[in-house]
Amino acid sequence: MKRVYLLLAVLLAAAALALLGLAIAEHKGYVLVAYQGFRYESSLWAFLALVAVLGLLLYGLRLLVRLLLVSIGLVNPWSRLHRSRRARQASEQGFLDLAEGRWVRALRHLRRAAEGEPQPLMYYLGAARAAHKLGQYEDSDALLEQALQRLPDAELAIALAHAELQEERGQAEAARETLEVMLERHPHQRQVLRQLRRLYQQGGAWSALLGLVPELRKQKIFAAAELLELEQQAWRGRLAAAGKPDEGDAESALANLKQAWHQLSAAQRQEPELLAVYAEQLRALGAEGEAEELLQHALKRAYDQRLVRLYGLLRGADPARQLQVAEGWLQQHPKDADLLLTLGRLCVQNQLWGKAKEYFESSLVFQRHPETCAELARLLTQLGEVERSNRLFQEGLGLLDQRLSGLPLPEPALP
Repeated sequence: MKRVYLLLAVLLAAAALALLGLAIAEHKGYVLVAYQGFRYESSLWAFLALVAVLGLLLYGLRLLVRLLLVSIGLVNPWSRLHRSRRARQASEQGFLDLAEGRWVRALRHLRRAAEGEPQPLMYYLGAARAAHKLGQYEDSDALLEQALQRLPDAELAIALAHAELQEERGQAEAARETLEVMLERHPHQRQVLRQLRRLYQQGGAWSALLGLVPELRKQKIFAAAELLELEQQAWRGRLAAAGKPDEGDAESALANLKQAWHQLSAAQRQEPELLAVYAEQLRALGAEGEAEELLQHALKRAYDQRLVRLYGLLRGADPARQLQVAEGWLQQHPKDADLLLTLGRLCVQNQLWGKAKEYFESSLVFQRHPETCAELARLLTQLGEVERSNRLFQEGLGLLDQRLSGLPLPEPALP
Protein backbone atom coordinates (compact mmCIF):
# COMPACT_ATOMS: atom_id res chain seq x y z
CA MET A 1 0.00 0.00 0.00
CA LYS A 2 2.87 2.38 0.82
CA ARG A 3 4.44 1.72 -2.58
CA VAL A 4 1.17 2.63 -4.32
CA TYR A 5 1.03 5.96 -2.40
CA LEU A 6 4.67 6.65 -3.26
CA LEU A 7 4.04 5.94 -6.94
CA LEU A 8 1.04 8.26 -6.97
CA ALA A 9 3.12 10.99 -5.33
CA VAL A 10 5.85 10.61 -7.95
CA LEU A 11 3.30 10.76 -10.77
CA LEU A 12 1.65 13.84 -9.29
CA ALA A 13 5.05 15.56 -8.89
CA ALA A 14 6.00 14.70 -12.50
CA ALA A 15 2.66 16.04 -13.74
CA ALA A 16 3.16 19.25 -11.74
CA LEU A 17 6.66 19.73 -13.16
CA ALA A 18 5.36 19.05 -16.69
CA LEU A 19 2.62 21.64 -16.25
CA LEU A 20 5.16 24.10 -14.84
CA GLY A 21 7.48 23.44 -17.83
CA LEU A 22 4.61 24.09 -20.26
CA ALA A 23 3.73 27.28 -18.42
CA ILE A 24 7.33 28.48 -18.59
CA ALA A 25 7.57 27.58 -22.33
CA GLU A 26 4.32 29.28 -23.25
CA HIS A 27 4.43 32.29 -20.89
CA LYS A 28 8.01 33.37 -20.29
CA GLY A 29 7.01 36.76 -18.88
CA TYR A 30 9.20 39.79 -18.59
CA VAL A 31 10.75 41.63 -15.62
CA LEU A 32 12.45 45.01 -15.81
CA VAL A 33 14.12 46.72 -12.86
CA ALA A 34 15.55 50.15 -13.50
CA TYR A 35 16.93 52.57 -10.89
CA GLN A 36 19.03 55.55 -11.91
CA GLY A 37 21.89 54.00 -13.92
CA PHE A 38 21.05 50.42 -12.94
CA ARG A 39 18.99 48.28 -15.33
CA TYR A 40 18.00 44.64 -14.92
CA GLU A 41 16.00 42.63 -17.47
CA SER A 42 15.04 38.96 -17.38
CA SER A 43 12.16 36.60 -17.84
CA LEU A 44 9.67 36.21 -14.98
CA TRP A 45 10.75 32.68 -14.22
CA ALA A 46 14.47 33.57 -14.11
CA PHE A 47 13.66 36.42 -11.72
CA LEU A 48 11.67 34.09 -9.44
CA ALA A 49 14.56 31.59 -9.45
CA LEU A 50 16.95 34.41 -8.50
CA VAL A 51 14.69 35.47 -5.60
CA ALA A 52 14.55 31.86 -4.36
CA VAL A 53 18.34 31.54 -4.49
CA LEU A 54 18.81 34.81 -2.61
CA GLY A 55 16.30 33.65 0.05
CA LEU A 56 18.20 30.40 0.53
CA LEU A 57 21.48 32.30 0.84
CA LEU A 58 20.04 34.62 3.51
CA TYR A 59 18.65 31.68 5.46
CA GLY A 60 22.01 29.90 5.30
CA LEU A 61 23.83 33.03 6.44
CA ARG A 62 21.49 33.42 9.41
CA LEU A 63 21.99 29.78 10.39
CA LEU A 64 25.75 30.20 10.14
CA VAL A 65 25.69 33.26 12.43
CA ARG A 66 23.66 31.37 15.06
CA LEU A 67 26.09 28.46 14.96
CA LEU A 68 29.00 30.87 15.44
CA LEU A 69 27.28 32.51 18.46
CA VAL A 70 26.59 29.12 20.05
CA SER A 71 30.20 28.09 19.47
CA ILE A 72 31.44 31.30 21.08
CA GLY A 73 29.10 30.65 24.03
CA LEU A 74 30.48 27.19 24.49
CA VAL A 75 34.01 28.55 24.58
CA ASN A 76 33.34 31.78 26.55
CA PRO A 77 33.25 30.98 30.32
CA TRP A 78 31.24 34.15 31.04
CA SER A 79 28.42 33.47 28.59
CA ARG A 80 24.80 33.10 29.76
CA LEU A 81 24.94 29.40 28.91
CA HIS A 82 27.90 28.88 31.20
CA ARG A 83 26.36 31.00 33.97
CA SER A 84 23.22 28.87 33.93
CA ARG A 85 25.26 25.70 33.91
CA ARG A 86 27.40 26.89 36.82
CA ALA A 87 24.31 27.85 38.83
CA ARG A 88 22.72 24.47 38.19
CA GLN A 89 25.89 22.63 39.20
CA ALA A 90 26.25 24.78 42.32
CA SER A 91 22.66 24.06 43.39
CA GLU A 92 22.98 20.31 42.84
CA GLN A 93 26.33 20.11 44.64
CA GLY A 94 25.14 22.44 47.39
CA PHE A 95 22.12 20.34 48.31
CA LEU A 96 24.28 17.21 48.19
CA ASP A 97 26.79 18.82 50.55
CA LEU A 98 23.97 19.96 52.84
CA ALA A 99 22.51 16.46 53.03
CA GLU A 100 25.92 14.94 53.77
CA GLY A 101 26.88 17.50 56.41
CA ARG A 102 29.64 19.36 54.52
CA TRP A 103 28.51 22.73 55.80
CA VAL A 104 31.33 24.94 54.44
CA ARG A 105 30.96 23.66 50.88
CA ALA A 106 27.18 23.70 51.12
CA LEU A 107 27.23 27.35 52.19
CA ARG A 108 29.53 28.33 49.34
CA HIS A 109 27.65 26.43 46.64
CA LEU A 110 24.13 27.37 47.76
CA ARG A 111 25.03 31.02 48.20
CA ARG A 112 26.37 31.03 44.63
CA ALA A 113 23.26 29.27 43.34
CA ALA A 114 21.00 31.77 45.12
CA GLU A 115 22.76 34.70 43.47
CA GLY A 116 22.35 33.26 39.97
CA GLU A 117 18.79 31.90 40.12
CA PRO A 118 15.56 33.85 39.48
CA GLN A 119 13.75 31.74 42.12
CA PRO A 120 16.37 31.47 44.87
CA LEU A 121 14.24 30.68 47.95
CA MET A 122 15.34 27.06 48.48
CA TYR A 123 19.00 28.01 47.94
CA TYR A 124 18.83 30.81 50.50
CA LEU A 125 17.12 28.54 53.04
CA GLY A 126 19.72 25.83 52.47
CA ALA A 127 22.59 28.31 52.75
CA ALA A 128 21.10 29.76 55.96
CA ARG A 129 20.90 26.29 57.49
CA ALA A 130 24.52 25.54 56.51
CA ALA A 131 25.66 28.81 58.13
CA HIS A 132 23.60 27.93 61.19
CA LYS A 133 25.30 24.53 61.45
CA LEU A 134 28.68 26.31 61.32
CA GLY A 135 27.61 28.53 64.22
CA GLN A 136 27.59 31.59 61.96
CA TYR A 137 24.23 32.82 63.20
CA GLU A 138 24.60 36.39 61.93
CA ASP A 139 25.40 35.13 58.42
CA SER A 140 22.45 32.75 58.64
CA ASP A 141 20.06 35.56 59.56
CA ALA A 142 21.55 37.79 56.86
CA LEU A 143 20.88 35.14 54.21
CA LEU A 144 17.27 34.90 55.32
CA GLU A 145 16.99 38.69 55.18
CA GLN A 146 18.34 38.65 51.61
CA ALA A 147 15.79 36.00 50.73
CA LEU A 148 13.02 38.18 52.14
CA GLN A 149 14.22 41.21 50.17
CA ARG A 150 14.25 39.29 46.90
CA LEU A 151 11.08 37.29 47.59
CA PRO A 152 8.78 39.32 49.86
CA ASP A 153 5.86 37.02 49.00
CA ALA A 154 7.73 34.13 50.66
CA GLU A 155 7.68 35.83 54.06
CA LEU A 156 5.83 32.97 55.77
CA ALA A 157 8.15 30.24 54.53
CA ILE A 158 11.22 32.28 55.52
CA ALA A 159 9.78 33.03 58.97
CA LEU A 160 9.01 29.36 59.59
CA ALA A 161 12.59 28.42 58.69
CA HIS A 162 13.92 31.24 60.88
CA ALA A 163 11.85 30.12 63.87
CA GLU A 164 13.10 26.56 63.45
CA LEU A 165 16.72 27.73 63.44
CA GLN A 166 16.10 29.98 66.45
CA GLU A 167 14.65 27.04 68.34
CA GLU A 168 17.69 24.90 67.54
CA ARG A 169 19.94 27.67 68.87
CA GLY A 170 18.09 27.62 72.17
CA GLN A 171 16.38 30.94 71.44
CA ALA A 172 12.91 29.65 72.25
CA GLU A 173 11.56 33.07 73.23
CA ALA A 174 12.73 34.61 69.94
CA ALA A 175 11.21 31.71 68.00
CA ARG A 176 7.92 32.25 69.82
CA GLU A 177 7.92 35.94 68.91
CA THR A 178 8.64 35.14 65.26
CA LEU A 179 5.79 32.65 65.08
CA GLU A 180 3.35 34.85 67.00
CA VAL A 181 3.89 37.63 64.46
CA MET A 182 3.17 35.13 61.68
CA LEU A 183 0.06 33.95 63.53
CA GLU A 184 -1.26 37.51 63.53
CA ARG A 185 -0.70 37.79 59.79
CA HIS A 186 -1.75 34.24 58.93
CA PRO A 187 -4.17 33.25 61.74
CA HIS A 188 -5.20 29.90 60.24
CA GLN A 189 -1.83 28.68 58.96
CA ARG A 190 -1.46 25.08 60.10
CA GLN A 191 2.34 24.90 60.24
CA VAL A 192 2.53 28.05 62.36
CA LEU A 193 -0.01 26.52 64.74
CA ARG A 194 1.96 23.25 64.93
CA GLN A 195 5.26 24.94 65.72
CA LEU A 196 3.69 27.29 68.27
CA ARG A 197 1.96 24.39 69.98
CA ARG A 198 5.28 22.60 70.37
CA LEU A 199 7.05 25.68 71.72
CA TYR A 200 4.26 26.48 74.18
CA GLN A 201 4.20 22.87 75.36
CA GLN A 202 7.97 22.61 75.77
CA GLY A 203 8.23 25.98 77.50
CA GLY A 204 5.32 25.40 79.86
CA ALA A 205 3.39 28.40 78.46
CA TRP A 206 0.11 26.82 79.49
CA SER A 207 -2.10 29.92 79.27
CA ALA A 208 -0.85 30.64 75.75
CA LEU A 209 -1.38 27.01 74.78
CA LEU A 210 -4.94 27.10 76.09
CA GLY A 211 -5.53 30.18 73.94
CA LEU A 212 -4.32 28.22 70.93
CA VAL A 213 -6.55 25.19 71.53
CA PRO A 214 -9.75 26.60 69.91
CA GLU A 215 -7.91 27.30 66.63
CA LEU A 216 -6.22 23.88 66.77
CA ARG A 217 -9.64 22.31 67.17
CA LYS A 218 -11.12 24.42 64.37
CA GLN A 219 -8.33 23.53 61.92
CA LYS A 220 -8.50 19.82 62.93
CA ILE A 221 -4.72 19.62 63.12
CA PHE A 222 -4.80 16.84 65.73
CA ALA A 223 -7.09 13.90 66.34
CA ALA A 224 -9.84 14.54 68.89
CA ALA A 225 -8.27 12.25 71.52
CA GLU A 226 -4.82 13.85 71.10
CA LEU A 227 -6.25 17.35 71.33
CA LEU A 228 -8.20 16.41 74.47
CA GLU A 229 -5.03 15.11 76.11
CA LEU A 230 -3.20 18.29 75.06
CA GLU A 231 -5.91 20.43 76.61
CA GLN A 232 -5.83 18.36 79.81
CA GLN A 233 -2.06 18.73 80.02
CA ALA A 234 -2.37 22.49 79.52
CA TRP A 235 -4.93 22.79 82.29
CA ARG A 236 -2.83 20.64 84.64
CA GLY A 237 0.13 22.88 83.98
CA ARG A 238 -2.01 26.01 84.31
CA LEU A 239 -3.32 24.90 87.71
CA ALA A 240 0.14 23.90 88.93
CA ALA A 241 1.60 27.25 87.83
CA ALA A 242 -1.25 29.23 89.39
CA GLY A 243 -0.67 27.51 92.74
CA LYS A 244 2.98 28.55 93.03
CA PRO A 245 3.40 31.35 95.59
CA ASP A 246 4.82 34.55 94.10
CA GLU A 247 7.57 35.72 96.47
CA GLY A 248 6.06 33.70 99.31
CA ASP A 249 2.57 35.21 98.99
CA ALA A 250 0.48 32.09 99.61
CA GLU A 251 -2.78 34.03 99.88
CA SER A 252 -2.36 35.54 96.41
CA ALA A 253 -1.36 32.15 95.00
CA LEU A 254 -4.48 30.58 96.49
CA ALA A 255 -6.67 33.26 94.90
CA ASN A 256 -4.98 32.73 91.52
CA LEU A 257 -5.43 28.97 91.86
CA LYS A 258 -9.15 29.29 92.57
CA GLN A 259 -9.56 31.73 89.70
CA ALA A 260 -7.90 29.28 87.32
CA TRP A 261 -10.05 26.43 88.63
CA HIS A 262 -13.27 28.33 87.97
CA GLN A 263 -12.15 29.01 84.39
CA LEU A 264 -12.61 25.30 83.67
CA SER A 265 -15.92 24.05 82.40
CA ALA A 266 -18.22 22.10 84.73
CA ALA A 267 -17.31 18.86 82.95
CA GLN A 268 -13.57 19.56 83.27
CA ARG A 269 -13.91 20.21 87.00
CA GLN A 270 -15.07 16.61 87.34
CA GLU A 271 -12.04 15.13 85.58
CA PRO A 272 -10.05 13.06 88.14
CA GLU A 273 -6.65 14.20 86.84
CA LEU A 274 -7.57 17.89 87.07
CA LEU A 275 -9.22 17.35 90.45
CA ALA A 276 -6.04 15.69 91.73
CA VAL A 277 -3.82 18.57 90.58
CA TYR A 278 -6.14 21.16 92.09
CA ALA A 279 -6.40 19.28 95.40
CA GLU A 280 -2.61 18.85 95.58
CA GLN A 281 -2.14 22.59 95.03
CA LEU A 282 -4.73 23.39 97.71
CA ARG A 283 -2.86 21.08 100.07
CA ALA A 284 0.48 22.73 99.27
CA LEU A 285 -1.03 26.17 100.02
CA GLY A 286 -2.46 25.03 103.37
CA ALA A 287 -6.11 24.75 102.29
CA GLU A 288 -6.34 21.03 103.15
CA GLY A 289 -9.87 21.38 104.49
CA GLU A 290 -11.14 22.65 101.12
CA ALA A 291 -9.22 19.93 99.30
CA GLU A 292 -10.70 17.21 101.56
CA GLU A 293 -14.24 18.46 101.01
CA LEU A 294 -13.66 18.73 97.25
CA LEU A 295 -12.38 15.13 96.98
CA GLN A 296 -15.13 13.82 99.21
CA HIS A 297 -17.81 15.18 96.88
CA ALA A 298 -15.90 14.03 93.79
CA LEU A 299 -15.54 10.47 95.14
CA LYS A 300 -19.18 10.44 96.04
CA ARG A 301 -19.99 11.08 92.36
CA ALA A 302 -17.40 8.65 90.92
CA TYR A 303 -14.86 6.44 92.65
CA ASP A 304 -11.24 6.95 91.50
CA GLN A 305 -8.16 5.25 92.99
CA ARG A 306 -5.84 8.21 92.49
CA LEU A 307 -8.22 10.53 94.33
CA VAL A 308 -8.64 7.95 97.07
CA ARG A 309 -4.87 7.77 97.59
CA LEU A 310 -4.66 11.58 97.71
CA TYR A 311 -7.58 11.73 100.17
CA GLY A 312 -5.48 9.87 102.74
CA LEU A 313 -2.75 12.54 102.60
CA LEU A 314 -5.13 15.36 103.49
CA ARG A 315 -5.80 16.54 107.03
CA GLY A 316 -9.39 17.70 107.04
CA ALA A 317 -11.18 19.81 109.61
CA ASP A 318 -12.63 16.66 111.27
CA PRO A 319 -10.26 13.65 111.00
CA ALA A 320 -12.77 11.30 112.65
CA ARG A 321 -15.49 12.14 110.16
CA GLN A 322 -12.94 11.88 107.32
CA LEU A 323 -12.10 8.33 108.43
CA GLN A 324 -15.74 7.46 108.69
CA VAL A 325 -16.40 8.67 105.14
CA ALA A 326 -13.49 6.63 103.77
CA GLU A 327 -14.62 3.50 105.62
CA GLY A 328 -17.96 3.87 103.86
CA TRP A 329 -16.17 3.24 100.55
CA LEU A 330 -14.71 0.01 101.89
CA GLN A 331 -18.01 -1.81 101.58
CA GLN A 332 -17.93 -1.58 97.78
CA HIS A 333 -14.13 -1.78 97.39
CA PRO A 334 -12.88 -4.19 100.09
CA LYS A 335 -9.84 -5.33 98.07
CA ASP A 336 -8.62 -1.93 96.92
CA ALA A 337 -5.01 -1.63 98.13
CA ASP A 338 -5.05 2.17 97.64
CA LEU A 339 -8.16 2.57 99.77
CA LEU A 340 -6.69 0.36 102.53
CA LEU A 341 -3.51 2.47 102.49
CA THR A 342 -5.63 5.63 102.78
CA LEU A 343 -7.60 4.13 105.69
CA GLY A 344 -4.34 3.25 107.46
CA ARG A 345 -3.10 6.82 107.08
CA LEU A 346 -6.39 8.25 108.33
CA CYS A 347 -6.23 5.92 111.36
CA VAL A 348 -2.74 7.26 112.10
CA GLN A 349 -4.18 10.80 111.99
CA ASN A 350 -6.77 9.68 114.52
CA GLN A 351 -4.07 7.88 116.59
CA LEU A 352 -5.77 4.51 116.10
CA TRP A 353 -2.46 2.60 115.98
CA GLY A 354 -3.77 -0.95 116.02
CA LYS A 355 -6.40 -0.29 113.40
CA ALA A 356 -3.87 1.53 111.21
CA LYS A 357 -1.56 -1.48 111.42
CA GLU A 358 -4.37 -3.79 110.30
CA TYR A 359 -5.26 -1.61 107.32
CA PHE A 360 -1.61 -1.36 106.20
CA GLU A 361 -1.15 -5.11 106.46
CA SER A 362 -4.37 -5.73 104.53
CA SER A 363 -3.19 -3.35 101.79
CA LEU A 364 0.08 -5.28 101.46
CA VAL A 365 -1.87 -8.51 101.01
CA PHE A 366 -3.36 -7.13 97.78
CA GLN A 367 -0.37 -5.09 96.58
CA ARG A 368 3.25 -4.87 97.76
CA HIS A 369 3.75 -1.13 97.36
CA PRO A 370 6.83 0.75 98.65
CA GLU A 371 4.70 3.52 100.21
CA THR A 372 2.66 1.01 102.18
CA CYS A 373 5.83 -0.75 103.32
CA ALA A 374 7.27 2.56 104.49
CA GLU A 375 4.08 3.60 106.32
CA LEU A 376 3.80 0.28 108.13
CA ALA A 377 7.55 0.17 108.93
CA ARG A 378 7.38 3.69 110.39
CA LEU A 379 4.42 2.70 112.57
CA LEU A 380 6.07 -0.54 113.71
CA THR A 381 9.19 1.37 114.79
CA GLN A 382 7.07 3.47 117.14
CA LEU A 383 5.30 0.34 118.37
CA GLY A 384 8.65 -1.31 119.21
CA GLU A 385 8.65 -3.93 116.41
CA VAL A 386 12.04 -2.78 115.16
CA GLU A 387 13.16 -6.01 113.47
CA ARG A 388 10.02 -6.31 111.36
CA SER A 389 10.15 -2.59 110.67
CA ASN A 390 13.68 -2.94 109.27
CA ARG A 391 12.59 -5.81 107.04
CA LEU A 392 9.73 -3.73 105.65
CA PHE A 393 12.02 -0.79 105.02
CA GLN A 394 14.36 -3.08 103.08
CA GLU A 395 11.44 -4.53 101.13
CA GLY A 396 10.19 -1.04 100.29
CA LEU A 397 13.64 -0.03 99.05
CA GLY A 398 13.79 -3.19 96.95
CA LEU A 399 10.39 -2.44 95.41
CA LEU A 400 11.43 1.14 94.74
CA ASP A 401 14.70 -0.04 93.21
CA GLN A 402 12.75 -2.07 90.65
CA ARG A 403 11.24 1.19 89.35
CA LEU A 404 14.60 2.86 88.91
CA SER A 405 16.62 2.74 85.72
CA GLY A 406 19.04 -0.09 85.16
CA LEU A 407 22.06 2.20 84.84
CA PRO A 408 25.39 0.74 85.98
CA LEU A 409 26.64 1.59 89.49
CA PRO A 410 30.23 1.82 90.78
CA GLU A 411 31.86 -1.13 92.50
CA PRO A 412 31.23 -1.18 96.25
CA ALA A 413 33.97 0.55 98.24
CA LEU A 414 36.42 -1.75 100.03
CA PRO A 415 36.30 -1.66 103.83
